[in-house]
Amino acid sequence: MSDSRNSTRAGGVPPATVGRLPLYLRALGDFKAQGKQEVTSEELADAVKVTSAQLRKDLSYLGGLGTRGSGYKTEDLVATISSTLGVNREWPIVIVGCGNLGLALASYEGFSKRGFRLAALFDTAPDIVGIKVPAPDGEQITIKDISDLSSYVRMNNIQIAVITTPASSAQQVCDQLVNAGVYSIMTFAPCTLKVPSGVDVRQMDLASELQILTFHEQTKANEVISI
Repeated sequence: MSDSRNSTRAGGVPPATVGRLPLYLRALGDFKAQGKQEVTSEELADAVKVTSAQLRKDLSYLGGLGTRGSGYKTEDLVATISSTLGVNREWPIVIVGCGNLGLALASYEGFSKRGFRLAALFDTAPDIVGIKVPAPDGEQITIKDISDLSSYVRMNNIQIAVITTPASSAQQVCDQLVNAGVYSIMTFAPCTLKVPSGVDVRQMDLASELQILTFHEQTKANEVISI
């Protein structure tokens, strides 16, 4: 998983910290569900598998939070992190590419729970365009022809898009999105997209993530052999 701007700070918060904020938010959601109104740095750090020192450093970028000796108010911390990430409002997103992965993402209930609304789906295949797809909120979303992508993005002020096309067409789709005004893109296509300065790309490379796991498995196996 990579970021096209991983050497810069966004809003004064280091990219590594930004990457951990969603993990803290998810853990806090679990604590809220358990009825915990306050959480200590040790509890939250343990839930996310970081050190308490790292947690406190990350949260220090968000301003004065917590009370020495009693920890953090769960609701307040959720509100602060949500505001920092911008998920205290709803973000409409589009998915381009309605193969198995694209349709699986279209049915993902986590989008609406995390501040995102699936606004539209796009594809090029004539046998797919026009099909109605059930969305997590119970609505039906009609798959649109990709020729309508640019006009739809502009008319609906879409700022975030997800690309789930084959690598061969991903760059063309990316260019179309950027030219229409989309500057935040998540791509599952196994290729590196070329984008102008100011465009953020998050590449979700599933094969690479699995290769990292095989590295750890191989390392553990070698450690067992050497004992």
